[in-house]
Amino acid sequence: MLKWIDTLDIAIELVELHPDIDPQWINFVDLRALVLQLDGFEDDPEKCNEKILESIQQNWINEKE
Repeated sequence: MLKWIDTLDIAIELVELHPDIDPQWINFVDLRALVLQLDGFEDDPEKCNEKILESIQQNWINEKE
């Protein structure tokens, strides 16, 4: 079960599921939507904030390299 605090695990899932997306250019609205669609993601969508999305994005960039 993934929660917003699992930013690295979320990023790893996104790398595997969306190899065609360059995370450097994704906007936070789209990133949030992708996270909410992940199998196993079970957290309150309202607990998301810009800091969490920045962390997911940075981890995604790092994992993709």
